[in-house]
Amino acid sequence: MKEIEWKDFEKLEMRTGTILSVEEFPEARNPAYKLVIDFGEEIGEKKSSAQITRRYTLEELPGRQIVAVVNFPVKRIAGFKSECLVLGVLGENKDVVLLSPGQKVPNGSLIG
Repeated sequence: MKEIEWKDFEKLEMRTGTILSVEEFPEARNPAYKLVIDFGEEIGEKKSSAQITRRYTLEELPGRQIVAVVNFPVKRIAGFKSECLVLGVLGENKDVVLLSPGQKVPNGSLIG
């Protein structure tokens, strides 16, 4: 494991958001969903591609709060503009368990 400086960690802006909508993403190389996430008034809505199809269905994701990095540059994935990185725990076989707050918090809350 490579150590980083505290100032490097401070560059990441991690926020809470609520998934508004989800759709399949058949163009992606690996199975994924397209998400629209509400990060509150300050940040607004952002889109993300997330490889979370092994553990989550389309129907159970809307309304779920998540944690994401919101200050990465836009990344194009199979023509889709991914604007944030949804965070999760990598399980066996790269199946992802989403990180989420233990209680309901306002969208856009800063993770620290």
